[in-house]
Amino acid sequence: MSTENEGAAVPPEATPPTGPQPDRAPASGSGAQAPHAPAAPAAAPPPPAFAPTVTGPVGGGPGDQDRAPGSPGHAPNPSHPGGEPATGAEQTAQIPAYATAGHGSSGGGWGQPPYGGHPWGAPPDSPAPKRRNGGLIAAVLVAALVAGGIGGGIGFWAAGQNDSASTTVSATGDAGALNRKPTSVAGIAQKALPSVVTIEAQGATGEGGTGTGFIYDKQGHILTNNHVVASAAGGGKLTATFSNGKKYDAEVVGNAQGYDVAVLKLKNASDATLNPLPLGRSSHVQVGDATIAIGAPFGLSGTVTTGIISAKDRPVASSDGGGSSASYMSALQTDASINPGNSGGPLMDAAGNVIGINSAIQSAGNGGLGGESGQSGSIGLGFAIPIDQAKRVAQDLIKTGKPVYPQIGVQVGMRDTGDGATIAQTGNNGSDAVTPNGPADKAGLQPGDTITKLDDTVIDSGPTLISEIWQHKPGDTVTLTYKRAGKEHTAKVTLGQRTGDK
Repeated sequence: MSTENEGAAVPPEATPPTGPQPDRAPASGSGAQAPHAPAAPAAAPPPPAFAPTVTGPVGGGPGDQDRAPGSPGHAPNPSHPGGEPATGAEQTAQIPAYATAGHGSSGGGWGQPPYGGHPWGAPPDSPAPKRRNGGLIAAVLVAALVAGGIGGGIGFWAAGQNDSASTTVSATGDAGALNRKPTSVAGIAQKALPSVVTIEAQGATGEGGTGTGFIYDKQGHILTNNHVVASAAGGGKLTATFSNGKKYDAEVVGNAQGYDVAVLKLKNASDATLNPLPLGRSSHVQVGDATIAIGAPFGLSGTVTTGIISAKDRPVASSDGGGSSASYMSALQTDASINPGNSGGPLMDAAGNVIGINSAIQSAGNGGLGGESGQSGSIGLGFAIPIDQAKRVAQDLIKTGKPVYPQIGVQVGMRDTGDGATIAQTGNNGSDAVTPNGPADKAGLQPGDTITKLDDTVIDSGPTLISEIWQHKPGDTVTLTYKRAGKEHTAKVTLGQRTGDK
């Protein structure tokens, strides 16, 4: 999957065309590690077979969580979506059937909204410009706007010369007929936009990109993706710009590479209006529910798109293409149009409540999730981190500055998909694949066991196991179903924990 983060260095300004022109408007698993293998190439992790693969920018690997032998581990590049292998011998396998996501952190058919009675229409699809440089796109867009302005001026002048030939019909201007109720898309957008910010991140060496964030609480914390701010987390510069144009410097309070979540705080923002967006319950979301996404695709701040929840609990492993290890999520899938630059922005329900953080997209450009080699735009497959999980992670980051990961204490293979998550025979660097006296060891699991279910959820791969474990918190008890020598067994496992990214 590609991460939707964003921009690259700005290329020379594009020259507007002359003459008349047509208008154109997923390493380590939850609680398990993988044994070391030869260094893996910088490629996106292979996905399982039941879901599309997603790549989202992530700083570092999940660490000692259920890892595949040789899962990836590097720091994410917030300016480009896509995934790179970690230092482990084996790369994190991409989940075949998973949907791929792009940082910046996608549209389909539309149904009747629960409010207002009018369908949310979507404009005709237009091919997304293939580019990794926000500057170039901006230049092209400016040229188009200038040309449009000139054309409009000429049209007005011509009409003025021959007023009697005009056949236009004026609208009545009945605002009530536009259905701009507080619960309409327009009403929700008007209320939410002032609480959404465009984030610009620049690393110490000049690399960086653009993403999105939103006001999380009344203390002024901003919630976003780790891959959006990772380049600036080590001595770089971060700014957050509100819809009214006011820009503030910001700092990272804490970031979780494995979850792809980060919390920021504004500097010298005593004059800023800080209204947190209301948080919904992602556990209550149903397939078919209406969605609204807000972000800055390709740097275009304040962009609002609509769609539906097209799937739930979609296992997604994402990487930013910058050598980082993958992040894992049991994602909300939406067809709302999401593109690079949307990463970190809110995915809202029809009542205006945040139900997820837009993080990744499936891209058709390279057969994967829109990697660096040629990231393309939305094809209607976007993925968001469920807000129930993101809220828990944010609370840990605000409290201690470090993420807390639930784990079962095993290292699993990340390449095999379809039959479950198999515990490795030997762990990394000759370590034990089942942590002595760890949660799985206490429950009786052994190397070679294949985990096929976690509670009622089918496990088809290592990444799926990780994403499902990370939906829980340390101390939770889950039931694992596993196969040993062809026979099926079950065991109750109380999740342990690991603090910080490794």
